[in-house]
Amino acid sequence: MIAPSAVLLDLDGTLVDPAGAITSGIRHALTQAQIPDPGEEKLLSLIGPPLTIGLASIQGVTPTNIGSLISTYRAQYASHGMASSRPYPGVLELLGSLREAGITVLVATAKPTHIAAELLQIQGITPLLDGIFGNDDEGDGHSSSKTHIVAAALSAHDLDPAHCVMVGDRRYDIEAANENSMSSIGAGWGFAEAGELAAAGAGAHAVDVPALAGLLLGSPAEESLRAALASVSSSGANA
Repeated sequence: MIAPSAVLLDLDGTLVDPAGAITSGIRHALTQAQIPDPGEEKLLSLIGPPLTIGLASIQGVTPTNIGSLISTYRAQYASHGMASSRPYPGVLELLGSLREAGITVLVATAKPTHIAAELLQIQGITPLLDGIFGNDDEGDGHSSSKTHIVAAALSAHDLDPAHCVMVGDRRYDIEAANENSMSSIGAGWGFAEAGELAAAGAGAHAVDVPALAGLLLGSPAEESLRAALASVSSSGANA
């Protein structure tokens, strides 16, 4: 059990399942620009770093057309993607338990902050948070690093990194934690490639949200959340 005073969490792939909203939105933008589809595996790899960084790695994307691609993607994501995304099972319960325990709960995402805030509001997560931190815009010159985002969250809430933990599903989250002298937990239900989180230096690994609850709040919290999710699953199966 880690028992932190504050928990920083990534968004897509950690709190929320994009349910194909990101990949389908990017595919839509590429199609509109007559750029060949790079394939699902490549598109999945774009979930995590800032969109400008990911798009620039696709053949056919240039400094000239990347702005229009992002605009097309954002329009598609706003109209369909946010509503189709869903919190992972147990996320809302975990966040509520963290708050009840007096732990500060923050989101640290590479998304532009205003878009992250809108998504979190739509998904009903905002009331369970103490703050939302992201990029100022689509291209802020920080490459794929989230170090500045995590640092901003720590500074804004006057937090001691030694008593904080970062939870995320990609190496960018773990690297940001390490570079801010924080503990980290890899979210095993997200979009990391095999071995990615361990290679980045994750301090711990959670296979699912109940396991994360156990790491942060102790084994009784994990057992309680597993029981609650099993009850919901059983009720759904009998409906």
